[in-house]
Amino acid sequence: MAALLAAVIAVVLPRSGFAGPPFQTDDPEPVDLHHYEFYVFSAVDSTPLETDPVGPAFEFNWGALPNTQVHVVLSFGAIVPSDGPSAYGLLDTEVGVKYRFLSQTKDRPEVGTFPMVEVPTGSYSRGLGVGKASYKLPIWIQKDFGPWTSYGGGGYEVVPQDGFKNFPYAGWLLQRDVGEKWTLGGELWYHGPEGAVTPHVHSSTMFDFGGYYYFRKPAFQLLFALGHSIAGQPETYAYLGLYWTWGRKESAAAAAAGPGWSFAARPSAAAARPYE
Repeated sequence: MAALLAAVIAVVLPRSGFAGPPFQTDDPEPVDLHHYEFYVFSAVDSTPLETDPVGPAFEFNWGALPNTQVHVVLSFGAIVPSDGPSAYGLLDTEVGVKYRFLSQTKDRPEVGTFPMVEVPTGSYSRGLGVGKASYKLPIWIQKDFGPWTSYGGGGYEVVPQDGFKNFPYAGWLLQRDVGEKWTLGGELWYHGPEGAVTPHVHSSTMFDFGGYYYFRKPAFQLLFALGHSIAGQPETYAYLGLYWTWGRKESAAAAAAGPGWSFAARPSAAAARPYE
């Protein structure tokens, strides 16, 4: 599975989506308030039984509210089974909202959730979609240490369709800024058994390596990742994309502020933001 929870990702493969581009693990940090992100990408997830290329695919994120990001992925892709007819077309569409309910301080990580709905826009009869809405329910944690960033967590995917199974997923990532032009990192990613239209029915633990090259930091980037299973079902994951971000600049206090009921809006959290 390529969790475009994760990863994102997020594109939607016939059984799951990408999320934390270019990685499969996601983070709890939403897009800044009044800012936008746009990705154009392709990806592939492959087992000995089937290869699922995705592309072109488009991801859009919007910092709609303090500590809150609206997320949409529209993607086209194919299924290429080892012993059957292939198909190409529109896949299921991913819609989600990322919410950070605890901001990071010098001594405390930030924590958030990123629930998603896979809207059944792909053709179920051709194997390009699930045929019913499915749901991802994760918790993500992140901590920064100078040039180092570490984040991860996990969740559960609910797939209310005949022939499918609900399954858990989890991941953790460590990455580092390298000079002015590069950020590089590696992740461990796990997904449970997934009975599905595509034959990715066994659990798999993967190691992925990838990162970002900054044409213009942070506004324009190249994203890339490549990984393979180290335990469980043999599986290969790859991602390549371009990223743009833009928006109105906010003060540190405004960016950290949240609704009155948000943990992230408490003065102790907001006051600690200038250290970052």
